[in-house]
Amino acid sequence: MFEISIKTAKGTDVGTVRCSEPSCLIGKDKHHHIKLHGFKVSKEHAKLYYRPEGIFLEDRASRTGTFVNSQKIESAGPLSESDRIEIGGYHIYVKAENKHSSNSNQSFNTSALTNRPLGADLETDISVPSKPMPETKIEGHDLAQGDNDETRQKIRERNEWRRRVHKELINQIDLRRVNVSEMSDEELRSQSGNLISNIIKGLNVPPHIDGQELAKEVLDESVGLGPLEALVNDEHVSEIMVNAYDEIFYERSGKLFLSDISFTDQQAVLSAIERIVTPIGRRIDEGQPMVDARLKDGSRVNAIIPPLALKGPCITIRKFMEKKLEIEDLINFGSMNENMANFLKTTVLNKRNVVISGGTGSGKTTLLNVLSNFIPDDERIITVEDAAELKLYQPNLVSLEARPPNQEGKGAVEIRDLVKNCLRMRPDRIVVGECRGGEALDMLQAMNTGHDGSLTTAHANTPRDCISRLEVMVMMAGMDLPIMAIREQIGSAVNMIVQQSRFSDGSRRVTSITEVTGVEGNTLQLSEIFKFKQTGYDQNGKVVGHYMATGMVPEFYENLRDRGIDVDLSIFKPEVPNV
Repeated sequence: MFEISIKTAKGTDVGTVRCSEPSCLIGKDKHHHIKLHGFKVSKEHAKLYYRPEGIFLEDRASRTGTFVNSQKIESAGPLSESDRIEIGGYHIYVKAENKHSSNSNQSFNTSALTNRPLGADLETDISVPSKPMPETKIEGHDLAQGDNDETRQKIRERNEWRRRVHKELINQIDLRRVNVSEMSDEELRSQSGNLISNIIKGLNVPPHIDGQELAKEVLDESVGLGPLEALVNDEHVSEIMVNAYDEIFYERSGKLFLSDISFTDQQAVLSAIERIVTPIGRRIDEGQPMVDARLKDGSRVNAIIPPLALKGPCITIRKFMEKKLEIEDLINFGSMNENMANFLKTTVLNKRNVVISGGTGSGKTTLLNVLSNFIPDDERIITVEDAAELKLYQPNLVSLEARPPNQEGKGAVEIRDLVKNCLRMRPDRIVVGECRGGEALDMLQAMNTGHDGSLTTAHANTPRDCISRLEVMVMMAGMDLPIMAIREQIGSAVNMIVQQSRFSDGSRRVTSITEVTGVEGNTLQLSEIFKFKQTGYDQNGKVVGHYMATGMVPEFYENLRDRGIDVDLSIFKPEVPNV
């Protein structure tokens, strides 16, 4: 039907797609014919239609608008080959393949800028065989690859206009004597939004700056998280890093990108931090310039401000998926195979104590959350975390969260205090979000005193390193224990170590499942059950390898078999990978 060419705003070719159907959707949705990335691209942004008289374009109520030759449109056509469609920083050109169309080379007709819906009956007007369109994935072009100067220049210009609108908003709120502290979030957003719209109408905003987008940015910065709102709502973004008010990076599919949006100034970043930490009883100021917090969806937040942060306030947000992850999802992601998943499920159901080991950002908390949901509903669970992140769905659940000191430096409640307290709360299982210090000793004692099936995480790169790390954390408890006593405690308390790793391509995998079999001589004995063997990289730089059983059968499986419980021992047979 027609051919679609996509370029960046700088003229770099991104790709060409041939659409053999009468219509073509453009947007972020993975099911669209043309998939674009970027915060200015809506989920379903625009639609192209083919008609006998030419190609037509319709905006699909996008957030930032669709432009043709720098003119904002709702619908337009017929389009010529020279007409430039502008969507979220991309330039798109279309060319009809029907040579008999008399209007295919017409110039863009501005009289076609109407609100009438296009293509309501196109499907019946044109009869073509339906063929599945290949998905065209186009990565965001705002990656930090040398175009930072141009990006930051745009940021500075938008910041100046945001600053002017925001200042006028404050003035009008003061003049009207509005008491914002007594308003709900909905009322505050509604009233502020109306004021901002009226302010922008009275200003001489340049035509290349979209007024609606500017209004949304000012509103988000006034009553929300500012430019981070779009990033937080983007399901493909896994991590957000604010290095300075005008320097925001984000991670998508394991790769870092420089965003073309920014805060207005440092004070706007501070305001966003305060809006995050205040509702959960935390504070940040010069007396306590670092804070750990969470968003409403459970995403982890760390913030640090001057004088410790030299470039200005910094925010790091690690997002969590809104969808409840199941073990099948991890299999589909390639994080483990089905035999490993079945083994981990049996491990949790049969009350083995598990430590999930891994580096920063390797997916420890995600795996802990998935394994915790294997705990039966008839057991009482108590979770202990520094900042609450776990989402469990069992009915008999108590969640505890540590508390930082107040302004006088008093009132702090550490994780270790909570672990000690939860022993008096009749738990069947204890789940500690992460052991970082002396609480490791209390956790080991709990595992050894009738709270079998408890789970926790620890920072380490290998199962053997995890044992050493646990030894060091027990020493941090301040108890002058001999090293052999610590090792014997670990050997009797910890049953399984699950090693989680993050690879250079951004993928996260369970690289080892190891059983702790006890102490022999002066050494803790480890028996690896499953492992991931990397064999190289493919042409796209993705890690290639396979999961395999080592042939070792864990001791508790043999005990289950001796008790007459039906267990599948075939999963431990060494697998011969297909070459």
